[in-house]
Amino acid sequence: MNDESFAAKVNNFTTANPSTAFAGPLAFLNSYEYIMSEGLLTGLGASAEFQAGVSFWNRYGRTLFNASLGQVGYNASFPNGTSRPKPVLRTTGQSRIENSQINWALGFFGPTFQAVPNAAVANATSDFSVVIIPEGGTENNTLASYDSCSNDNVPEIGYIGDDDVYTYIPVYLQNATARLQSYAPIGFQLTTNDTYAMQSICAYESGYIGSSDFCNLFTEDEWAGFENTLDIEYYYDYAYGNPTGRAQGIGYVQELFARLQNQYITSSTSSVNSTIDNNPQQFPLGQAFYADFTHDDTIVSVLTALSVDFFREAPSLTQFPPDPNRHFILSKMTPFGGRLITEVIGCNDPNPSPVHDHRTQYYPTQYGYDPAKATNKFIRMRLNNGIVPLDTIRGGLCGGEGGMCAIGKFVESQKDADRLAKYGFACFGNYTVDNVGSRGQDYDGTISA
Repeated sequence: MNDESFAAKVNNFTTANPSTAFAGPLAFLNSYEYIMSEGLLTGLGASAEFQAGVSFWNRYGRTLFNASLGQVGYNASFPNGTSRPKPVLRTTGQSRIENSQINWALGFFGPTFQAVPNAAVANATSDFSVVIIPEGGTENNTLASYDSCSNDNVPEIGYIGDDDVYTYIPVYLQNATARLQSYAPIGFQLTTNDTYAMQSICAYESGYIGSSDFCNLFTEDEWAGFENTLDIEYYYDYAYGNPTGRAQGIGYVQELFARLQNQYITSSTSSVNSTIDNNPQQFPLGQAFYADFTHDDTIVSVLTALSVDFFREAPSLTQFPPDPNRHFILSKMTPFGGRLITEVIGCNDPNPSPVHDHRTQYYPTQYGYDPAKATNKFIRMRLNNGIVPLDTIRGGLCGGEGGMCAIGKFVESQKDADRLAKYGFACFGNYTVDNVGSRGQDYDGTISA
């Protein structure tokens, strides 16, 4: 709303004062028109998802489905011609998320670049099935877990981070506001919130049309400050800084372990929809891969529920410029098209050593891998291709090299995850938090009765 309010403020002023004008770098505001809508997947977003699907095929699909010579995408048939079981993808019902799934699937399954072109792409979804979980009400949905967590919709609880952002904005934008004010006409008074809206509009217009005249108005340090506002918002809304942080991620963690342990979920004590997760058509087990399409805040909450304490360090509410070496940086955790991938890796050696030099693996057995001997299973997680430091999971059970954790140790490391989340009380309990007197509080993502 702050962005739209600023755009309306500019439009109202220029309409009422046609004889005055913005000058210098703000001259474009004299004829500026706010063109964005909310909540839709942009063309740039669609192309990013398509590329992500292609990349997933190249990195994982070729190995998982034993790609043949020259195979550039998924083949729905086994080499003997029989049909493979259809992979099941999951998405929320929100337009932007569902369209992300569609474009990712076009990249991975490849109906637009098969040997025989299908110009109509009439059967683009014939090779897979999709479970669309409703979003926007109070239904259980691990991919939009705030829906079923009532206290996340209580402003004093759910919007701690939003409140904290507006205490940080004046810390880093006072000088920028004064600098830009010199280019504004008499009678138009910029506030630090207006200046913040300019930065925000830059970010959204860049993702919408690929560029923005607002982007060149700020220094590198001021952009670092803007980055920190997003860290603040998400840390205190969805991570360790919010009493519901763990609760919002625990449902997906439960689903992750259900898949790892080949078990259905028959009843729910979280955002899990057990009607779906106890249904083999909607929550199949034993797939070669699973793909779930969700929101950036869910990724943050999942890492919190897993107690990956590398990300526990809170963003500063007062430091400017912020520490560039801080750990919780949202633009690195959930950038445009961000993704969290959990890999199950089989090794011949129970104590494998990492390979430090980059190498391309052209076929699965190229470097001595033998599926029949790869009985030692490990978990590794990738966050936007970066390796998640699982050795920082609380308790110290995951201490393997290369970011890998023996699957038994990984499971054991999460034995207290449900208890720590305190889903029932965190989401439905009657409690209050002091957003003013306790700014910057680390709740460890939970709260006790």
